[in-house]
This record gives sequence, structure tokens and C-alpha cells, in this order.
Amino acid sequence: QVQPVESGGGLVQAGGSLRLSCAASGSIFRFNAMGWYRQAPGKQREWVAGITSGGGTNYADSVKGRFTISRDNAKSTVYLQMNSLKPEDTAVYYCNRVPGREEYWGQGTQVTVSS
Repeated sequence: QVQPVESGGGLVQAGGSLRLSCAASGSIFRFNAMGWYRQAPGKQREWVAGITSGGGTNYADSVKGRFTISRDNAKSTVYLQMNSLKPEDTAVYYCNRVPGREEYWGQGTQVTVSS
């Protein structure tokens, strides 16, 4: 089983933007709702945004209006455009199906927002 591979994280100042990418195998991605999750230090992993196979989206209240999830079905890739970043967005970001499957958690990508 191949886990998704997340990329695009980094260090950014508050108010800045980042775009995360997640490349998943077809068996994980195809016909499934996909989502982004994050885990901050000392906190539980939380769901951030989700997108159905047809493109319907929904977001956690904490990121609504700032983050945009999208997917490219031909590339089996999910994206997360993050704008107006805040220090509280600092976390390791993961992608997975919605709901998340234990066997599909990858290494994640670190996002650090400085104040």
C-alpha cells in the first residue's frame, strides 16, 4: 500500500500564502472524497477541508474563507491553497480520504507561520 505524498509546506510570515499538494495512488484517490487534516504540536489531528469526487467542498470554521481545496482527478492530486495564514495554522498537514483511513496517513508536510 502506498501512502499519499504531501508537499509544499514551509515557513511563512503571518498573512502569507502557501499551496500544498498531495499525490495519491489511484486506489486511494479515485471516486473517493479526499481531505486535508492537520496536527499541531501537543494537539490531536483535526480535519481541515474536504472535497468530494464531484468537486463539492466543505471547510472547518477556522479556515473558511482563507483556504481552498481542489483536486485534479487526472493526476490523482489534491491541493490546498492557504491564504491569510495565521500563527495558529502552524501544524503538520496531511491528506487522506474522508473519513481518514489509518493505513493512508503519510509523512505530512510542515507548515510554520511566524508572527
